[in-house]
Amino acid sequence: MINITLPDGSIRSYEAGISGLDIAKSISEGLARKVLVAEVNGQVWDLARPIQEDSTFKLLTWDDAAGKNTFWHSSAHLMAEAVEAIYPGVKFWVGPALDQGFYYDIDMNGQTISEDDLAKIEAKMNELAKQDNRYERSEITKQDAISYFTEKQDEYKLDLLGNLEDGQITFYKQGAFTDLCRGPHIPSTGHIKSIKLTSVAGAYWKGNEKNKQLTRLYGVTFPNNKLLEEYIAMVEEAKKRDHRKIGKDMGIFCFDDDVGQGLPLWMPNGTIIIEELEKLAKETEEFQGYKRVVTPHIAKESMYIKSGHLPYYEDSMFPPMEMDGTKYYLKAMNCPHHHKIFDAEPRSYKELPLRLAEYGTCYRYEQSGELFGLMRVRCLHMNDAHIYCTHEQFANEFRAVNDMYVKYFNIFGVDKYVMRLSLHDPAKLGQKYINEPELWQQTETMVRNVLIESKIPFIEVQDEAAFYGPKIDVQIWSAIGREFTLATNQVDFAQGRRFNLSYTSSENKPEIPLIIHRAPLGTHERFIGFLLEHYAGKFPLWISPLQVKLLPISDKFMEYCLGIQKQLRANGIRVEIDDRSEKIGKKIRDTELSRVPYMFVIGEKEMNENMVALRIQGKGDQGSFTIADIIARMKQEIADRV
Repeated sequence: MINITLPDGSIRSYEAGISGLDIAKSISEGLARKVLVAEVNGQVWDLARPIQEDSTFKLLTWDDAAGKNTFWHSSAHLMAEAVEAIYPGVKFWVGPALDQGFYYDIDMNGQTISEDDLAKIEAKMNELAKQDNRYERSEITKQDAISYFTEKQDEYKLDLLGNLEDGQITFYKQGAFTDLCRGPHIPSTGHIKSIKLTSVAGAYWKGNEKNKQLTRLYGVTFPNNKLLEEYIAMVEEAKKRDHRKIGKDMGIFCFDDDVGQGLPLWMPNGTIIIEELEKLAKETEEFQGYKRVVTPHIAKESMYIKSGHLPYYEDSMFPPMEMDGTKYYLKAMNCPHHHKIFDAEPRSYKELPLRLAEYGTCYRYEQSGELFGLMRVRCLHMNDAHIYCTHEQFANEFRAVNDMYVKYFNIFGVDKYVMRLSLHDPAKLGQKYINEPELWQQTETMVRNVLIESKIPFIEVQDEAAFYGPKIDVQIWSAIGREFTLATNQVDFAQGRRFNLSYTSSENKPEIPLIIHRAPLGTHERFIGFLLEHYAGKFPLWISPLQVKLLPISDKFMEYCLGIQKQLRANGIRVEIDDRSEKIGKKIRDTELSRVPYMFVIGEKEMNENMVALRIQGKGDQGSFTIADIIARMKQEIADRV
């Protein structure tokens, strides 16, 4: 018999070899019909896989992130089966789940798929789903796997096999489709009830522009039609809120081929938003005792070797420049520079915690196929800071950073968020992660305890930590329910040792500080991209590039408008006059469409009474106000960041 510990702490005994599905049935037949996969000792397993030893156990449904991820990965296999049935001779590279849906990269072997073909593939997927074929897992030797794919002349799977060790090879089969895959998968194709293929694109093999271009087919699936209908409605609303279109319409940012891919140019309106965000960050950080620094955009290779970024992060850095026999790299992260500032002077425990903040410009080489508006760029401005503290100070400092996140969420109207606690994989110590098992365990426990004590919603994710320590990635949802990864809060137990950082303790001994990396507002690029969607370009007054538009009914009120404009500017309010020879109705409509929050309509009555008729974006006429009253109202609203 083996003991199975359930999430509520209760323990049940079963015969060794019992499957997750049978455990589900023993708990509830209704639950067994909904469950997709199981979590066994922290790892996600197929429900049919036998459990041979004492284990912690959790059942996962569509409502769990890992359940949804597995559902979509299994759907990618279903899509591959449908494509293979319609287009014989195709070959497949990888088919991962995404935040919303999945894709598969396909070598079409001289055939083509266009948008017009998606309905045909969808129909085949629906036909196969209704067959309710099981996803069957089989373990296979590496040599047998090589023989299988050699016979199929599949260079893509043979390439994948080259990076796998014998004893870790698994195949999955459903219906007529077999693939090399580590899994897990849902029990059967019958769980997939609603299917929508969303687009087709090109993608270079392994993301390398020198390799062959494959066909990338995207899709999304759901366990019922209602969820698909909700998804389609969200997609339609997201199109209206596409940050790339709104950003262009509002003159926020642009790209230019002569400047380069992924290198946004911030236009005057976008620069205003940047400056308002920086003002918010600087005010908040100054209040909490941060000290501002500025660091160069390049540094010598030796510093990045010392930090460990070159061995672990080189693929995301631009190629080096060489001068006088020395290699220099564009800065991909601010942390090594901040460590050098910490080390520039002797430090005492009395100075800690030392909080160094910078809106630093960094450069990262994202593959061209991964660039996407402001969300994935090659030049980014990061709301960065590094906190150097003692072990005793760590909990309070980490908690204060998380509290700063919550403050920002309240300001920007972010109602739904969750912290992803990213942990290391012990099997990858010395490869993907610093080889310090005790420090990993210690710091992961410290972070987890802070989150629990703070009652902040969080989930744990294996094998997504930074190479130098555990981290929190902040997931937020926009007004239409789209998920974004916004910011990070990371623990670093490695860099202090690598840079020989130390402070003198109260016992007059050298001690290595703990380091917290944090970026509550993430980067200008990603955060402004999020805000453009979140607000649909209709920014709150305090951050709106243009805060007021003056709308004179005719030219004879221009002099009065110019006087109002002067008063507003003297009070730091951004204002323009619509001096076109258009009817007032058109001026109002155009101003609404341009997303200006406040409109002052100026006519005979307003001029004679030294007043303005106020209209607010989306709310219409608000009545008349004196100039002094409206300025006081606006200044208060801006100061409060309503």
